[in-house]
Amino acid sequence: MSDRDKFAVLRGGGRVWAIGAIHGDAERLSRLHDALAARLEPSDCLVYLGNFMGRGTQIVETIDELLRFRIAFLARPYSFVEDIAFLRGNQEEMWDKLLQLQFAPNPPEVLAWMLRQGLQGTMTAYGSTAEEALGIARQGAVAISRWTGQLRSAMQSRPGHMQLLNGLKRAAYTDDGGLLFVNAGIDPERPLTAQSDSFWWGGGSFGRISAPYGGFAKVIRGFDPSHGGVADTPYTATIDAGCGYEGGLVAACFAPDGSVLDWIES
Repeated sequence: MSDRDKFAVLRGGGRVWAIGAIHGDAERLSRLHDALAARLEPSDCLVYLGNFMGRGTQIVETIDELLRFRIAFLARPYSFVEDIAFLRGNQEEMWDKLLQLQFAPNPPEVLAWMLRQGLQGTMTAYGSTAEEALGIARQGAVAISRWTGQLRSAMQSRPGHMQLLNGLKRAAYTDDGGLLFVNAGIDPERPLTAQSDSFWWGGGSFGRISAPYGGFAKVIRGFDPSHGGVADTPYTATIDAGCGYEGGLVAACFAPDGSVLDWIES
């Protein structure tokens, strides 16, 4: 697998808009998109920092809205496919693993943990419930495989949903090496190509970044596991205002040097 299969590479030297965790709140996302459309400049790039799914009750509507705005964004003059990126958040990572639950060493335990992390909203959106899932998880690999196949089929029946999931990137960076975008965290002791689950579960180490990581001017994440809110430091930025946790949805516009140029909250 090449690095470009794992990472999205955005055009550098211009502005980049980043959108934080959405957690199935399609109404806030639609309002934010309306405000963003009025502020976009021709050379802007756009990156969604993951956690589109999970927790909320409008998962299907959220994915539909993401696909709708992607079309509108790329329809602008001088826009290119490489100007927009969607990152895999911990919710999307869990969903992908759920669709392979039959291969887990202890399916009931794994499923229970996922449900505690907020995956039930996504499961409900594609036609199942926590009660049904927990019952099936105890029935063995054949029953689980049949159930995950039903979930997969339900997602495939929604135009573009499975394609979006399959095209998610682990991280994104500008081709001038200025800005790095991640979901929840990164291990500052490891190079970018050696990161694995840290993108989704390494939020605790994010605060240890006290110098430019990997030569990037700033590392930007869209989900704070401790829900500490929005923060901007010399080398990092968090743009999570708590959407899905009774907070707002944030988009921030970054200059090539990492400074914040504009801000939207819905």
